[in-house]
Amino acid sequence: MRVRDPLQNPEPLIRRVYGYVAYRIGAGPDAEDVTSEVFERAVRYRESYDPAKGTPLGWLVGIARRTIEGTVSAPRHDPIEDYDAAAAVAELRERDRELIALRYGADLTVSQIAALLDMRTNSAEVALHRALARARDKLEGRAPADAVAAGAEDRPVRVQGHGAVVEVGTSIRGEGG
Repeated sequence: MRVRDPLQNPEPLIRRVYGYVAYRIGAGPDAEDVTSEVFERAVRYRESYDPAKGTPLGWLVGIARRTIEGTVSAPRHDPIEDYDAAAAVAELRERDRELIALRYGADLTVSQIAALLDMRTNSAEVALHRALARARDKLEGRAPADAVAAGAEDRPVRVQGHGAVVEVGTSIRGEGG
């Protein structure tokens, strides 16, 4: 019995993987190269895909994470950009950047992120909420302690970075709730 082909409908997968990669390393030729490498590896190892372990998108994002780790030494910061979402996210810790990229770059739900990172859904929600709060603090130019004292968690900040518009401080569930 043949397992369902994870690359059966590649167009939406390519867009979402590219979105994740672009969010992590910046849009452009490098993101296109990494996305191509991801799909080259996926075609080569498609027989290793196990639907019991997750969705095709989750499998591909896992390949993308390893590809980025193997080909990119550090996130790039475009000095021409104003202090926007991309710059704020670039200053965050690796784990925070990863969570934000998975949620808004790859457009994964919190449940999918939790499964991919081997976390409980509630833990992923809390971690993502805190990562977004740290990004908001960077955007507003405040230290995290100042943000809590000012009640920043109650005020969304609309930011744009690498083709995605995110209201930092809004719902992170992405699952209709």
